[in-house]
Amino acid sequence: MLRIKTLAASFVLALGSTAVCAQTVWTMATGYPDDSFLTQTAKSFIKDVEEKSEGRLKFDLRNNDTLIKHDSIKRAVQSGQIPIGDIRFGVYGNEGAMYILDSLPNIAKNYDEAELLIEAQKPYFEKLFASNGMRILVWEPWPGQGFYTKNAAENPEDFKGLKLRIYSQATLRMGELLGFNATILPFAEVSQAFATGLINSLFTSAQTGSDTQIWDNLKHFAYTGTMHNKNAIIVNERAFRKLDPDLQQILIEAGERATRAAIDFSKQANSQKMDVLREHGMTVVEASDSIQAAMEEVGQEMMAEWRKQATPDELAVLDRYLELKAQKDGK
Repeated sequence: MLRIKTLAASFVLALGSTAVCAQTVWTMATGYPDDSFLTQTAKSFIKDVEEKSEGRLKFDLRNNDTLIKHDSIKRAVQSGQIPIGDIRFGVYGNEGAMYILDSLPNIAKNYDEAELLIEAQKPYFEKLFASNGMRILVWEPWPGQGFYTKNAAENPEDFKGLKLRIYSQATLRMGELLGFNATILPFAEVSQAFATGLINSLFTSAQTGSDTQIWDNLKHFAYTGTMHNKNAIIVNERAFRKLDPDLQQILIEAGERATRAAIDFSKQANSQKMDVLREHGMTVVEASDSIQAAMEEVGQEMMAEWRKQATPDELAVLDRYLELKAQKDGK
């Protein structure tokens, strides 16, 4: 009887040891602070996966550039340095025109169009990332954007000569066509650039305006919508394949739910951060018709330029998107 009890106890201990060994912990890197809608999305995704997996897959979230600088996260995931991370597509425009398609002014000027663009781009990006050993789990459209200025901007002429901070080659081109002296600067350098006089205006979202406490330097925000750039949560394919099949499916399904959550978080952030700007004394308005007309004109010019550098496969994605958009608009 004692031998049976001993064997039983050993079996229970072995099961416990197996359960411990079966738990996998993934380190996840993002570049955004706690109150960002992107961090909210990451936390929602993590909670979903941990609950559905009953703790078999857990995450160690390192946000706000505390582990890996944001622009280096894609490389870190691809190389296997980390299994999962959040990236911004526009950072990688030098790798292909598709990465900056959503940076063309007015290509997707509201959330419905942003979702259509994701639908059109998804097969292309899934194939591209798979060929480089990665998988996209979550799609995250940013809130629309606008111009932050010291004085009210009522028409495009008010932009002439202003020193504009932007964040990509596409928005640099947009700024130049609108008459700004545009400079690409990372998020972390914005405050210092104001202090040194390098910039005196911004083109970005209400989220970023709030994150940088823009009210310390500027007083007016003219919201254009204009573009809804994308982020994504990506995973190393080798790490993904090492998981049990049911865990793989949990990740895929949680990613689909997180994509919907990201859109909701983004919409909420847009509204809430505009309120934050107002609470700090800023004037927040919809951009004037003349500014919107200028954005439309610039967008068409940049789309023509984009077509000249795009591959046939990339052109097919744009044409598919414009077809979907026309169908939705009833044209």
